[in-house]
Amino acid sequence: MSSIRQVQITFDCAQPERVGRFWCEVLGYIAPSAPEGFATWDEFNRSLPPGERDAWFACSDPSGVGPRLYFQRVPEGKTVKNRVHLDVRAGTGLVGEERLAALEAECARLVALGAVQQRVLLADEENESCIVMQDVEGNEFCLD
Repeated sequence: MSSIRQVQITFDCAQPERVGRFWCEVLGYIAPSAPEGFATWDEFNRSLPPGERDAWFACSDPSGVGPRLYFQRVPEGKTVKNRVHLDVRAGTGLVGEERLAALEAECARLVALGAVQQRVLLADEENESCIVMQDVEGNEFCLD
């Protein structure tokens, strides 16, 4: 039995590049170079039939540690809560007020990029604080 060495996280969305570039900013990821024979992604997109233009976007962790993110255009909109979401680990190792301050600072940065803050979940007996957010197309994620 082979072991899986890599995973890719795929987002269904209406505007793949817009959502992908948001996540590049959130995570410090980078987009791949344009395909061979094309100076830019825009040039590549213009070479495709109209229905295939801007159909997908991908980005990756420049260190090679994190998973590749893939964004694909789908015709239907988001209608219910995500069954899977990303936790952006902005407060790792921090507790109490120090953790909440770090999460709030990251929240402010992401709101400036187009994210929406949904709610703050304050620490209790079992969990530290986190902030529930939505990306630029309404996909839920947590600042943890």
